[in-house]
Amino acid sequence: MIKRGQAVVEEVPAPVVEPGTVLVRVDRSCISVGTELSGMRSSATPLWQRAVRQPSRVMELVDSVATQGITATRNRIEGKLAAGEPTGYSAAGTVIEVGDGIADLRVGDRVACAGAGEAHHAEVIRVSRNLVAPIPAGLGFAEASTVTLGAIALQGVRRAQPTLGETFVVIGLGILGQLTAQLLRANGCRIIGMDLDPERVRVAVGLGMEIGLGPDDGDAIAHVGRLTGGIGADGVIITAATSSDEVVSTAFRMCRKKGRVVLVGSVGLDLDREDLYRKELDFFISSSYGPGRYDPDYERDGHDYPIGYVRWTENRNMAEYLRLVAGGHVTVTPLIHATHRVEDAAEAYASLTSETPRPLTVLLSYPTATEDRPAARLISNPQVRPGAARAIRVALVGAGGFAKGMHLPNIQLLSDEYQLRAVVSRTGHNAAATATQYGAAYSTTEFERVLDDPEIDLVLIATRHDLHATLALAALEHGKHVLVEKPLALTREGLDGIIDFYARVSATASPSVLLTGFNRRFSAYGRRIAELTQSRSNPMILDYRMNAAYIAPGDWVHGTEGGGRNRGEACHIYDLFTYLTGGHVTDVQARTIRPATGYYGRADNFVATMGFDEGSLATLTYTALGSKDHPKEQLEVFVDGKVIVLDDYRKLTVAGASSRGLTSQVADKGQKDELRALARAIRDGGEWPIPLWQQVQATEIALAVEPFLTGDP
Repeated sequence: MIKRGQAVVEEVPAPVVEPGTVLVRVDRSCISVGTELSGMRSSATPLWQRAVRQPSRVMELVDSVATQGITATRNRIEGKLAAGEPTGYSAAGTVIEVGDGIADLRVGDRVACAGAGEAHHAEVIRVSRNLVAPIPAGLGFAEASTVTLGAIALQGVRRAQPTLGETFVVIGLGILGQLTAQLLRANGCRIIGMDLDPERVRVAVGLGMEIGLGPDDGDAIAHVGRLTGGIGADGVIITAATSSDEVVSTAFRMCRKKGRVVLVGSVGLDLDREDLYRKELDFFISSSYGPGRYDPDYERDGHDYPIGYVRWTENRNMAEYLRLVAGGHVTVTPLIHATHRVEDAAEAYASLTSETPRPLTVLLSYPTATEDRPAARLISNPQVRPGAARAIRVALVGAGGFAKGMHLPNIQLLSDEYQLRAVVSRTGHNAAATATQYGAAYSTTEFERVLDDPEIDLVLIATRHDLHATLALAALEHGKHVLVEKPLALTREGLDGIIDFYARVSATASPSVLLTGFNRRFSAYGRRIAELTQSRSNPMILDYRMNAAYIAPGDWVHGTEGGGRNRGEACHIYDLFTYLTGGHVTDVQARTIRPATGYYGRADNFVATMGFDEGSLATLTYTALGSKDHPKEQLEVFVDGKVIVLDDYRKLTVAGASSRGLTSQVADKGQKDELRALARAIRDGGEWPIPLWQQVQATEIALAVEPFLTGDP
């Protein structure tokens, strides 16, 4: 793990297998010298310096401070820095568990794995199927652990489309350049390699590269011209890493007319038009491992591209690289400088900058598996913080940005009411880091652990939306109180499970409290509007506008995990309508626009109208068409000769009466007061913060609106 500029080895809970994934006990993992050193340096850079380099991030921070306040923003940033980041993206080991939906891999298979965030340096990793390739017989784990680097090099060569007899220049002879040169040689090409390090040039020549150019060889462009009879190279593949723009310019000038240049590495890209124009050159960017990279539908969801349309995907590149190494067409062993035990990772990373010559490749090795050493999925925290005598003991399930930026800081502030006991996350490093930062007793990747823990009073569920109903019901059935972030459920089936549970336990003297995170009603603004309308003589008209930020179509919010923005966010407003009217909904209607392009979706641009049995009429205008520079939320309430206007939970005005309004420096959406109300209900056994029927109604309104948005009312 990389944390504040250092490589740190920590014990974290092992992951749990999920559908479409396998668990792999790692034997070897490969340190990517260039990428990981860059990540280490970046993590050590002060935040203000990073902001200067990325001005857009400055505006994000300014917006966060304006809407959430300095404390919440600082807590979110400090949490991220304290957690660190798992590093590494290339490993090899043995399958120990296979998730549902995978039929072609079995426990005991030897596999190579790729992917940042999946094939990181860890004893046990969870990897999606399309990022796993079987290791050919006879090929060792050490060589196979370079699979990601090999796939990257192979994709760069494919982008260059070399043919027999062509001359290619490889600029930068680090590990990617070394592999690229060998792959070009396997294609029958003549290779000229360049690097500022003479030792790397020597290694490449020793592995079959025909000509090597170092810093003492003079004008490289002239050399290439002489070596190609004045024609120039057919192509150049750049595998160097530098901020200089000169590398790309040099590559262009080395090429023949109509040659091609492929960028695999990371270099400056201030291009000179003349370098490309006169020779009519082709300039290609190679996207990492190959087609499928950065596509969640391929990598996360496991949907392969048909081979008849996409011959070489990232997974097929991985498999082909392994075949080439196993067949002796690519030689890896001489490129491996050293293997360090994972316990000595700090020493391994130090060697990347301290040793001469600089290592090309360094591996980490892991303990041999034994039957009496199962994967540890619960890790105790030696820095646990004691709680108050009557504090409600909490298990956080889902340690994402909202939970760490909002709920956990509020729990700390309410230390007389709550004590964090456990943190559950699907990624072990996140669970462990969050438990350490907030003083929980333990971290785990298994939800069942907190269900069976008699010391847990309250389960706080902040996972992605599709899990809410299932996890909430399981916690309730184990006798736990539940605070589940909105939405309560995405489906009728999920909601009915909650309703049926309380129908079964209705005779119980004190059933567990359920609170859905409809926090807006708990804000000072929500309560003030309720006070102003409590004694009304007539029904109200409520007009709510949500200027929701644009979210790209492929984001999880729109998919099965998020359920869309009506069920996932607009339910907040349906609850506020329910709270302010106090009525049961009688009818629901909705209209949506039909966008002219696929940039916008129908489901995030709609108007929903509902009536209540006490006569009030409420309308929500929800749109992603607007600008984020405009306030996000506004409510107008027309009642008894008054107009009450709520502006983004920072200002409340009342027209037509002398009643006072409210103002605040930052948006107050009621999250802390929500926790206070829940503590009173659990401790005193009194009324729930939100009656069950109202939680159900807000969810039912969302479910009723949904068919209008999907075209099936």
